[in-house]
Amino acid sequence: MLAGRSWDSWIAEYSESHQHPLNRLAHTFGIPIIIVSLPVLVAGVVWHRLLWVGVGLFCFGWALQFIGHAIEGKPPEFLKDWRFLLVGSRWWAAKMRGKA
Repeated sequence: MLAGRSWDSWIAEYSESHQHPLNRLAHTFGIPIIIVSLPVLVAGVVWHRLLWVGVGLFCFGWALQFIGHAIEGKPPEFLKDWRFLLVGSRWWAAKMRGKA
């Protein structure tokens, strides 16, 4: 699934397209918001009021991502390879540890 590449290699490529400080800031908040939205969306299947909270979080998180890329002037990496959808959360974790 990783095309014979290490996670570090994927994260390094992801970091290259996220150099502008405002794009990095947008991703620093947008990625965890999207991640939190996923279990909220699942819970929304049972507790319907949570569904709209999950949808709102999901849309807001993605809006931050696209605003960041508009500022950066580069398209999101996942447009060239879907696997970058998985790399974003790894990049965020590495960033939080000071390694990205």
